[in-house]
Amino acid sequence: MALDPELLQGLTQHTPEDAWRVIINKAIEIASKPMAAGNAPSEVTKRDREIGAMDHFLSSSGWDLWQAFGSTVERTSDRLVRWWAEPYSAKAVLILDGLSLRELPWLLQGAKERGFTLHEVSANASELPGETNEFARALGFSSRSQLQNNGGGLAHKLQPATTESVDMAWKDCQALITGAPNWILWHHWPDSKLHDGSGAGQGLDTLTRDVADQLGGDDFWALVERMATGRRLVITSDHGYAAAGLFPDADPDVAQFLKATFASGRSAHGAGDTGPFVPPVALQINSPHGAYRLALGRWKWKSQGGYPTLTHGGLSLLEVLSPFVELTK
Repeated sequence: MALDPELLQGLTQHTPEDAWRVIINKAIEIASKPMAAGNAPSEVTKRDREIGAMDHFLSSSGWDLWQAFGSTVERTSDRLVRWWAEPYSAKAVLILDGLSLRELPWLLQGAKERGFTLHEVSANASELPGETNEFARALGFSSRSQLQNNGGGLAHKLQPATTESVDMAWKDCQALITGAPNWILWHHWPDSKLHDGSGAGQGLDTLTRDVADQLGGDDFWALVERMATGRRLVITSDHGYAAAGLFPDADPDVAQFLKATFASGRSAHGAGDTGPFVPPVALQINSPHGAYRLALGRWKWKSQGGYPTLTHGGLSLLEVLSPFVELTK
């Protein structure tokens, strides 16, 4: 799918800041359109490929924009800290691990149907690489597990808050939310489901059906209502994911390099060779978490056990952008 000429002209003539604003707004526009459960798998795949046209631009001719990504696109961790400092009397954050822009329609439709007021719908940057522990550390936690049983402590950046980290049914989560004014709940879904279905097969199709069931269900929205009652609530994520099962196979020499560098993943810690390829298939990124090499664009390659059909940690839009939905009831 080719880029709209007007969009392409804007991306090539804008400053990096403006170009990223255009890209992110377009990705939100594509991803957030209403969706029905019946045609969700085919529609999600269609939208994924439409956003893929911008990924192709960013990997084939606009890869310099990735070097500016970390400094020009506000990170979700920074956005949360900034939001937490707002003078709301009570606030809550629901982090859905691995939630991507693909899941936006269910949040927007569900909020509207159930009488919530939407205050902001936007997208921010994951950490680089887009991994769970990097996001936790950016917020001042040692790891995601630190939040369990109100173990967040006094050193993190969202003070004061009652914290919890679970992988439980939504209905069971409701009982965890006490009357404490400020809450951070980090739920392991959909990342847990993503990795369950990330091997060979229809990973995206299976996950999409589960997303429609979970985010369209009453139990999830009862939890949201409990968290939003008397509080300003943000629903966001630590990172998105790449539907690598839709990616084309890399040429043999490129595939050999990517396999040697990343094995079955999308990032490698430390500085190193990014290959002789032009356009590049990997970039060296120096992030607040150190030096990393990240897989660039939409390629998959054969690896031991099979390259996962759903994964994260590299440089493609749907794995490095996280939804940011602010609402009240």
